[in-house]
Amino acid sequence: MELRHLRYFATVADTKHFGRAAERLHMAQPALSQAIRQLEAELGAALFTRTTRQVALTPAGEFLLGEARRVLDTVEDGVRGVRRIADGHLGMIRLGVTGTAALSHLPRIARRLQRELPSVALEIESDLLTTEQCERLCAGSLDLGVLRPPLSGDGLELRVLEVEPLVLALPVDHRLAVEPVIAMADLRAENFITYAGRGSVINAAVMRSCRAAGFTPDATRDARGSAVMLALVAGGLGVAVVPASTRVLSLPGVVFRELADAETVELALAWRRDAESPVLVSVLDALAGDLTTDEQAVEAHS
Repeated sequence: MELRHLRYFATVADTKHFGRAAERLHMAQPALSQAIRQLEAELGAALFTRTTRQVALTPAGEFLLGEARRVLDTVEDGVRGVRRIADGHLGMIRLGVTGTAALSHLPRIARRLQRELPSVALEIESDLLTTEQCERLCAGSLDLGVLRPPLSGDGLELRVLEVEPLVLALPVDHRLAVEPVIAMADLRAENFITYAGRGSVINAAVMRSCRAAGFTPDATRDARGSAVMLALVAGGLGVAVVPASTRVLSLPGVVFRELADAETVELALAWRRDAESPVLVSVLDALAGDLTTDEQAVEAHS
């Protein structure tokens, strides 16, 4: 049984007329009649009763019509799905996110994609350092990363989302908490809490900022993630120089202060240059605009 025969049969059943069905199918009526007879011969059952004035389904034809419609609908759904995948409007993106970007930028990204590409699913892995994301992008186990340059590894593309200042997190009862702006040199005697893991871009920027101020920081503790880092600060175990987006993690016992002479850090999208996924191309296109417009729209309606 050929799929075209099911289409011919369903069209005759819908129109109840061989002539009108032939017109709809853009074929000659004798060819259509012959195709239906071939289908009936193959099935060993009459599908229509025919008179000079009308065509009606037999009980066997009524049963086949329901089955044929299910088959044809399934095929049509499959065709639409294939086309949407090929067009980049259906599929999944494996997204890696570093640190507090999960709080500062992931909601904007998710909202933009939900609006622009509602049939694209996000599989999200958070708290991934830039080095790990680069390794996984190169290996193909991530499609897209939200990370902090510079990149490690070859063959990666980069699009900067934001240039972010570094700020100081310190205990609320710290001697410097009364100051609105603090110089890096004022931290010379402090115990620093840094990010755990090799290749932290933030740690490197903090180290350069301290050395530019004339000292090497005393990094006494490290933490896997900003939430743990702030908890250690709240416990009075040291201070931390963190991206400004860390302020979204408001924690009792911690205050944030601006730094007068610390470096800035970038937040960027990264992906493999040779990636051929249509859905990745569509996602990058959807995220090409200013992501803050989504956040502003939410605030305007709140």
